[in-house]
Amino acid sequence: MATTTTDPQTRIARAAVFVVFALNGFLLAMWVVHIPAITDRTGIAHSTLGMFILVLAGAGIVGMRIAGPLADRLGSRTVVAAAAAITSISVLGPGLATGPVSLAIALACFGFGNGALDVSMNTQAVHVERAYERPIMSAFHALFSGGGFLGSLLGAAAQGAGWDVRLSLSLAAVAGLAITAVLVPRLLPDTGASAREANSDVSRENGPHDRIPESADNLPRNPRVDAIASYDAATARSATTPNRSRKVLALAAIAFALLLTEGVAADWSALQVRDHLDVDDATAALAFGAFSCTMTAGRLAADRVAGAFGRVAVVRYGTLIAAFGLVLIMASGWVPLTLLGWAMCGLGLSGGIPQIFTAAGNLGSATAATDMSRVFSLGYLGLLAGPSIIGWLTALVPLTTALFVPLIAVLLCCRYAGAVALQKVTG
Repeated sequence: MATTTTDPQTRIARAAVFVVFALNGFLLAMWVVHIPAITDRTGIAHSTLGMFILVLAGAGIVGMRIAGPLADRLGSRTVVAAAAAITSISVLGPGLATGPVSLAIALACFGFGNGALDVSMNTQAVHVERAYERPIMSAFHALFSGGGFLGSLLGAAAQGAGWDVRLSLSLAAVAGLAITAVLVPRLLPDTGASAREANSDVSRENGPHDRIPESADNLPRNPRVDAIASYDAATARSATTPNRSRKVLALAAIAFALLLTEGVAADWSALQVRDHLDVDDATAALAFGAFSCTMTAGRLAADRVAGAFGRVAVVRYGTLIAAFGLVLIMASGWVPLTLLGWAMCGLGLSGGIPQIFTAAGNLGSATAATDMSRVFSLGYLGLLAGPSIIGWLTALVPLTTALFVPLIAVLLCCRYAGAVALQKVTG
């Protein structure tokens, strides 16, 4: 039986990563809920805001691509510290902006920090999950959703109390910096570089072995270092195989398809219900509520499902559930049945992305964060592209018919779900 789950340092690190994910969701929500106030303050039109959101997204992709190699070189804990600080400080920028130029600069800074934090915190989460030796990644992503929910509530409460947007975002920035300062020392210093150093230290202490012998009960054992050492010994050879690049591309393609579908649900679910079923806006809004509720609940349960049935099963059968939900949405003419379809879509998609990031982070110890940044950036493009593709198609076909695009995407994910299986190397 693995003992890493009882290691106090690993348990503390797990709690710290939970809070980092929640902090990221909280800061992002604080920007989103203040968008109306910020657009009024800067005097920009909705069309201009749309372009600026693309600036935020583009800067986020840059942050992702830079954070990956940096995390491999300097350690995910170091990059989490820098990225969380940048994100916390820059969330204040949109509130201080007084015009289009200053808002664009502020959003670029915020997007860069958020993208870098996405990659580095998920890289740290992979290390913690590896030390636990059982699936825990989905729970981290559930905390991101929980942090977003908390940020939405607090932001709405601040606006309801008549607080100036600069005050609200200043408090969010201070809270983010304080939380970062407390959490970072509690994260694991277990990047590829530090893990190799740990291996070297253990080898010097215990003899010229490339891993700690399982039968050496008389030797001092550190469960966390032992898990990292065993992983490095098992994956060092796989990092140089030509199949690794193809595996990264396959994982990125699945992430693109899953996040495309998630983006479509987020931006078009309410409009689909309103236009297809001719209901009022309040009723239509229940569609995204159903999707979000089952998405969060599914992520809380996905780790246990992955532990019992495997990561491939989570993606394969999850995307099958999402596909069935989309078919139900397109065929239904009844509100409760349509809401059930969106709820099934959220449940089916909930566990997929965490399994992809775990697989990407376990392809090779030397480039884990770089691999994750590639998967992240292409997946993020799917999140942006999905709503746009549907928007273009609505000029040619009804919105409900355009949902064939995410339907095909999730069916392809179901077919190629085997790509998320963790690579095993023997010898």
